[in-house]
Amino acid sequence: MTAPVAETAGPGLPIGSVVQLGARTRRYDDGRVLVGGTPPRLVRLSARARALLDGRRIPLDTPAAVRLANRLVALGMAHPVASELPPLHGALVTVVVPVKDRPKELDRLLASIGGQAPVIVVDDGSRAPLAVTRVAARHGARLIALDHNRGPAAARNTGLRQVRTPYVAFADSDVVLDADTLPTLLRHFHDPRLAMAAPRVLGLNDTGPGWLSRYEAARSSLDLGPHPALVHPRSRVSWVPSACLVARVAALGTGFTESLRVGEDVDLVWRLAGEGRRIRYDPTVTVRHDHRTTLYKWAARKAYYGTGAHALAQRHGTAIAPAVLTPWAATVATALLAQRRWSLPVATAVATGVARNYTRDITTGTAAPWRLAVSLTGLGLAATAEQTTALLLRHWWPLTAAGCLLSRRARRAALLAAIADGLLEHRRCAPELDPIRFLLARRLDDLSYGAGLWAGAVRGRSPRCLLPEIRGRRER
Repeated sequence: MTAPVAETAGPGLPIGSVVQLGARTRRYDDGRVLVGGTPPRLVRLSARARALLDGRRIPLDTPAAVRLANRLVALGMAHPVASELPPLHGALVTVVVPVKDRPKELDRLLASIGGQAPVIVVDDGSRAPLAVTRVAARHGARLIALDHNRGPAAARNTGLRQVRTPYVAFADSDVVLDADTLPTLLRHFHDPRLAMAAPRVLGLNDTGPGWLSRYEAARSSLDLGPHPALVHPRSRVSWVPSACLVARVAALGTGFTESLRVGEDVDLVWRLAGEGRRIRYDPTVTVRHDHRTTLYKWAARKAYYGTGAHALAQRHGTAIAPAVLTPWAATVATALLAQRRWSLPVATAVATGVARNYTRDITTGTAAPWRLAVSLTGLGLAATAEQTTALLLRHWWPLTAAGCLLSRRARRAALLAAIADGLLEHRRCAPELDPIRFLLARRLDDLSYGAGLWAGAVRGRSPRCLLPEIRGRRER
């Protein structure tokens, strides 16, 4: 049964809960203007709405506060504080665990779940099924054995069809749940629009001391960072891994696409987002994942992730684009990469023109329109630099490598991008690893993923997953 759900003012978060402005949501004009979300939005607050903010938090104690909070949450500018939401009973969720062999890892996962929720283990064609059967029986989990390996998507769907609770949690056998993982994620489902909630995926505490282990602990492909997010294509958090997530059964339909062996979690998230449903990433909730830390297996897994981009491009079009740039941002990036005498003047002129347009179209009526316009332009330039660096070093590195053989300017651009990116990421992640080995691991990460990306594009005979998207100005 559920705990009593507080009154709501229309569909959305309950009165009595709290939302907090995201870390990337900036306040201007003494809080009268908010800028944030993905894509970036500018929101002007009336004096009445501004009075509803308590610092960066909005207590939902009135219908007006609920309406404001729901609007900011929908824009990705604010996020619910899970600890302030009422709890839901653990009996409302069933855990589905797909597994192929790995009895030791399965035993560790089921022990971490304990008696929090009923568990369905789906044996996806193990070579030694008896070991899996014994582990499931020891923990009181229901076992469904498939007669041959059908892939993780099919295994999860098989378990999903047996779920009789309103919520389902998917957990891979190589993760370990914290005691509050399921209870905290369930709290988010007081939002009736929410289809899925996912935790932050960190490395296991007992991961070995090698340099790849320390890199993965700070910069794993499954670790989506310390900031909460509303998940959708082109958001800073555009997907969540199926290593662990909780979903509303009624929202899942037929579940994962079984023809996809990689990227099936991305596909499901994007389908749900396309239906207008919300997917939430909450990094205050964590699980631990047994990362690969031997060089060959680690690099092979990164490349494997990259191969899934082609199938996602076929199903979701430009949502998989490796970069999304406006025409002015593409012009600035091209000018600076050219490294000519005219490069800096052209980039400066374009950026100045953009800032001037902002003062005319967006920042009019604010206390310091030029200051806000320059700040918005700076945010756009920073995003452009980040995406351009990723194109050079990750998505397009074969082209960058070819260019380096022919051009001194290309070598200079690649070297500067590699060093700047590595040092900035090292500072942001603060790993227990020196900058040199961190930079080396980061470049190997990018090379491996990019190799898989190009392999998928070549096999699929389509460059679609490699093409950036150039987008015109959005409506205000």
